Parts: sequence; structure tokens; C-alpha cells
Amino acid sequence: MKIAQVAPLFESVPPKYYGGTERVVSYLTEELVRQGHEVTLFASGDSVTKAHLIAPCRRSLRLDKNCVDQLAHHILMLEMVFKQAHRFDIIHFHIDYLHFPLSRRHNIPHVTTLHGRLDIPDLVPLYREFGEMPVVSISNSQREPLPWLNWRGTVYHGLPEDLYTFREEHGKYLAFLGRIAPEKRVDRAIEIAKRTGIPLKIAAKVDKVDKEYFETVVQPLLRDPLIEYLGEIGDGEKNEFLGNAYALLFPIDWPEPFGLVMIEAMACGTPVIAYRRGSVPEVLEEGVTGFIVQGLEDAVEAVYKVRNINRRRCREVFEERFSATRMTRDYLNIYKQLLEVKQQAV
Repeated sequence: MKIAQVAPLFESVPPKYYGGTERVVSYLTEELVRQGHEVTLFASGDSVTKAHLIAPCRRSLRLDKNCVDQLAHHILMLEMVFKQAHRFDIIHFHIDYLHFPLSRRHNIPHVTTLHGRLDIPDLVPLYREFGEMPVVSISNSQREPLPWLNWRGTVYHGLPEDLYTFREEHGKYLAFLGRIAPEKRVDRAIEIAKRTGIPLKIAAKVDKVDKEYFETVVQPLLRDPLIEYLGEIGDGEKNEFLGNAYALLFPIDWPEPFGLVMIEAMACGTPVIAYRRGSVPEVLEEGVTGFIVQGLEDAVEAVYKVRNINRRRCREVFEERFSATRMTRDYLNIYKQLLEVKQQAV
């Protein structure tokens, strides 16, 4: 099958540091290539892939200090995609709704994975207008604000099985990995660590929009001797960071569409303690891969129960439910369904 994958340009594919969407696009692209498909990846020029790479910009936009207008590069990429759209059996977009007006006007099979939150009022009139666009959710909970979209399936994220190393022994610190932002609630993670007396290591980036929040709310909390702030880390460091942890804390306060870090921890055998929001009940299995909590007292109690979790079973659940092979199989089934619809319409 001739498949185009269209990635955001904010990060490389895979990203050097933080970047969930681009990371998933990389895992999907490489697995499709491994299975013998002819894949073209539209992504930034510093991406690394075995697919044919077409790059509308030299490097990822977040790392390009000379980039002022990020939208300009995405518009250029769309022109590149649709100039050669006839070459592909299907085009898989990962850039939200940006391509909708063009896709409507081209008779090419396509699908869009929606990677972000959908509980934003501004999105309603846009998706009403483009209600025929075939879309994929990354959790069933993600669909709840817009259940009437043209959903073609839910595909949970997956990771290559050899990406993370399983570790049998429980570590001696709690881990927080991702972004420092109000909705991610690193302040909750710090309070959990203080209540339990277990050290917390924080590996997280701070976006420009969250800099004031970090400086005024989070930075003062980092003075506690139990808390160690490592800053943003890359793929090479995550294996050790997650694998050597006692548990991953995921104390979110927003409708998380998926939460890739939860399955990254599971791949290492590390249990997860997460607040019941968004996709969490779909990803975690209570008492098997971690604990789903309602508040601070629940979270503190869960920390003490983590030692009862079988880390090997955490890894097995990851292999059963969240491998890149399974994710790719699910997407291929959706591609085939869309191509059959196209053929029936001819």
C-alpha cells in the first residue's frame, strides 16, 4: 500500500525531546515500512525515518530560533502533500483540521487522527461544517465532546516492544514526566511525594506559555529536599528514568486524550498512579498496571500499595495492548475500510 503520513512540524519525527504526536507518527511510520508498505513521511528536515522523507522546513519549528510564523511552514507542507496526492492510496493526517478545506476538494482517500482535546467550544462550528471528514480517536473518552463526528475507529497508541527495558525491581523514587502546565498538576505530584516521604524526580519541559506558571507556582515547591527537577529529557534518558522509578505519578486535571507516558512506564514494568480523568480508565487496569485515584488521600494510599503490583504483569499488559504492531494493525484495518468505501463509490 502507498501511504502518506503527514506530521506536525513543531517537533522532528521522532522528537528530540518532548512530543507525543510526532513520536506516535514515527512508531507508526517505521512499523508500516517494516511490514513492506511504501510510506512517504511529510515532516521536518531533521526527522529520522526509513520512509521517504519530504521536508517543508529544515528543522523542527520549536528548535528553530529563526522561525517566526509556524503556520507558514504548515501551509507549504499542505501544498506539497496535495500536489502529489494522486501518488498515494491513502493519506493519514496528524495535523488536526488544517487540511479539511483541501481534502474536501480532492477525491483522495484520507483519514485524520485527532491527537488533542476536543472540549473546546471554538471547535464545534468547524467540525459541524466538516462533519464528513473521517477521523480517528486515540481514546473513547476523547470523543465525548463531539460524539457526532465521522468516527472511523479508536486506535490506542503503541510503542515498539524493544524501545524500553523491563526492570523487575521496584525503584526508590517517584517519577513525573512530561510538561509542566496547570492541567498536568506537578504540584499534586510534589504534595504526594511530601506526604509519603518518597523522593520525586521531575523530568519535564516548560513551554513559553507556561513559564509564568512555572516561576510563580512550581519553582517555589522545588526547594523541598525530596524534590529533584531534571528539566526536559530525551528518548535516550527516558528508559532509565522510568525503568528505575518506584511508580509514575500522573496526577492530571484535564480530559487527557491518551497519555503516552503511561504506556511508556508500563513498558518498563513501572506501575502508574493516575487521577481519574480522560483516557485514564481506558489505559490503566486497576490493581494490575497501577491505581486510578480520585484525590490526594487516594493517591497517597496508592503509593503504599504499589509494592503489591507485579511489574512483570505490567510489561505483559503493555505487550498485549499497547505495541506498535497492534497500533499499526488497527490503522491498516481503517485504511482498508476507507479504500473499500472509495471503490464502492466508483
